[in-house]
Amino acid sequence: MSSATASRRAETRISAWRPAVAGITEVFHASFTDHAYPVHTHDTWDLMILDEGCVDFAVDRRRHGAAGSGSVILLPPGVPHDGRTVNASGFRKRVLYLDAQVLPIGLAGAAVDVPVHADAALHRRLHRLHNALDAAGDVFEAESRLAFVRERLLSHLGASPRAGTPGREAGRLAAALRELLDSRLRTGVTLDEAAVLLHAHPTHLIRCFRQAYGLPPHTYLTGRRVERARRLLLAGQRLADVSAAVGFHDQAHLNRHFGRHLGVPPGRYVAGRGRDR
Repeated sequence: MSSATASRRAETRISAWRPAVAGITEVFHASFTDHAYPVHTHDTWDLMILDEGCVDFAVDRRRHGAAGSGSVILLPPGVPHDGRTVNASGFRKRVLYLDAQVLPIGLAGAAVDVPVHADAALHRRLHRLHNALDAAGDVFEAESRLAFVRERLLSHLGASPRAGTPGREAGRLAAALRELLDSRLRTGVTLDEAAVLLHAHPTHLIRCFRQAYGLPPHTYLTGRRVERARRLLLAGQRLADVSAAVGFHDQAHLNRHFGRHLGVPPGRYVAGRGRDR
């Protein structure tokens, strides 16, 4: 193997995992300097944001290109496609593989017609979704962000999303969701479950909550868990027990959000618990 080939392979970076979020079968992050995908198909939707570089690809034998850091590419299930680098700098991408829970197969034709979307709002929503998926335990946030990605994609594919703007019922729905979140602090609730229980479309439910309380429900839930953790820690409970008691994924998940909210990790927060004030 030549030194140039070894160098190119060394610059290839890949990360893949399956998140605990309904509708997402895989998250795939990759950086390629020299790679060509052969023609292939997926049984899922391939939703990609291009973070850097240029890519050339064909969908159903029609060639397309995308460049820069604002492009979103959506490839439908069952349709042959390929992909390759365009120049020596390669490209960097983040991909979600979505099943029919998120987008129905009947919209595949519209996706074939227009696979590339220069949509800053969609790109921003996807970026935030990937950030949530990177953080183990932030499932409710990821579900919420996926709902808004789905809404935007349906608009691009010519399907009208069912969600409306908050109306007179916004306060009632927001209060009902807050009560539900408070009652499920430890066990949690999925966004779809909340939507079914409260008879509301997921994105409509989130918009109503934000209008009523000034923050999205996943942020409210995290804040409530941090507050509950503070009380338990100051009452003398062990740090290892508190994360599970308040619904955090693990101790690292508690540490991350506790530090972000209070400026110090929980261990330091309770270190002076017995000091005179």
